[in-house]
Amino acid sequence: MKVIELSYDHLPHHLKPCFLYLASFPKDTAIISSTLKDFWRAEGLVEQAEMKSVEEVMKVYLDNLISSSLIILFNEIGDDPTCQLHDLVHDFCLTKAREEKLFDLISSNDFPDLLPRQITIDDEEHFGLNNFVLFDSNKKRHSGKHLYSLWINGDKLDDTVSDTFHIRHLRLLRVLYLHPSFIMVNDSLLNEICMLNRLRLLRIATKVKYLPLSFSNLWNLETLLLDNEGSTLVLLPRIWDLVKLRVLSVSACSFFDLYADESILIAEDTKLEKLRMLGQLMLSYSKDTEDIFKRLPNLQHLGFDLKESWDYSTEQFWFPKLDSLTELEGLTVGFERSNTNDSGSSAAINRPWDFHFPSSLKRLWLNEFPLTSDSLSIIARLPNLEELTLYRTIIHGEEWSMGEEDTFENLKCLKLNQVTLSKWEVGEESFPTLEKLKLSGCRDLEEIPSSFGDIYSLKIIKLVRTPQLEDSALKIKEYAEDMRGGDELQVVGWKNIPLLK
Repeated sequence: MKVIELSYDHLPHHLKPCFLYLASFPKDTAIISSTLKDFWRAEGLVEQAEMKSVEEVMKVYLDNLISSSLIILFNEIGDDPTCQLHDLVHDFCLTKAREEKLFDLISSNDFPDLLPRQITIDDEEHFGLNNFVLFDSNKKRHSGKHLYSLWINGDKLDDTVSDTFHIRHLRLLRVLYLHPSFIMVNDSLLNEICMLNRLRLLRIATKVKYLPLSFSNLWNLETLLLDNEGSTLVLLPRIWDLVKLRVLSVSACSFFDLYADESILIAEDTKLEKLRMLGQLMLSYSKDTEDIFKRLPNLQHLGFDLKESWDYSTEQFWFPKLDSLTELEGLTVGFERSNTNDSGSSAAINRPWDFHFPSSLKRLWLNEFPLTSDSLSIIARLPNLEELTLYRTIIHGEEWSMGEEDTFENLKCLKLNQVTLSKWEVGEESFPTLEKLKLSGCRDLEEIPSSFGDIYSLKIIKLVRTPQLEDSALKIKEYAEDMRGGDELQVVGWKNIPLLK
């Protein structure tokens, strides 16, 4: 502990609360770096500096903490960078945070008289009738009136006490995180939440179909994480009022009511210029969809499920034009076949998609998409694509023939998971910069093309549930060692366990 304390004492003053904040997450938790930054921002731990944006400042902060060796960084090729505290460091941070009155991890029946600015309630036991001092709006004196951040990860709230749960008096809250396992937010509680106009980050579960009119009060909101399993949240028109919104993550949402005929009029200058992340949209054919995308000019990450829709103007299955999203770097798309048109589904497999991806795209994940070699050629032409994942993809004819023009110039990671592929022809220059190849559940593929051995940048071949590919992978490794004169190419299996002959 003395070594940890010494390292902590040497941290600049502005870095200390950012470091201690990591202990508000459970032990042994790998935290996605971008998620950590969202919480730092919402808590007000990072501010814009002269000549640097908040995003640039947060990157510097995180880099400095990693270089101090107080934080463990995991940055495997093809995965989101994550960071984590060693258990001893986590214990130190929690103790120090309590001393500094920064935050505390408490039980539901153990509220101190003076609360820190942030509390996390993490109980194994159900909340009882006597454990709601903080949430009883009838109390004249509230220990939580200066509370900035509230996280509750407890078991499901008993229905007999749910009506006593009130938060409208916690007016200074900037972060409210109510885990879905704890409570399903009803209309009454949602209206109370809408009174908390200082909120920057909100995480809740609810079954509402439309955001209430009072949601417009949350004009400071930057991150909205909403779990609405079993329903689709209609975003418009209320979402336009959240002008500071940067992250919008919903289990299932749509711009319009998918089952209504009326269209919503949108003012010409309406935009969400700060929005960086949006998902998970439910899309079907609509010309208005592309107009809305133009109103999200700085979107960097997008996820949507595409319902099978025929576009009579192009005589093709519809795919939204995303060219206007010139800042888009990450795209995740799932394809949902029509249950009423079996012949159309088979036609979709045989037809190339009219893809219109922005050239800025770096990461692409396609889920259950029917693809042809021509469709894959369109993807190959994306100049900045670094990661491609095909999940449960049906490739027409189970054959992917890559010609000389099919060159993934900057692709570093290729993942094929349960892809219907039996024959794969790869050219000498198909993947000139590839570093990682991961094949999972590709049961029809008999061997990995030997030309992968000529890719000098290739570092890892990972095989999961594909035992028939082990021999060809090990032959590629042996060939690469002979050509390079080293042991740089790894062939690994589940949990990165090395595969041997």
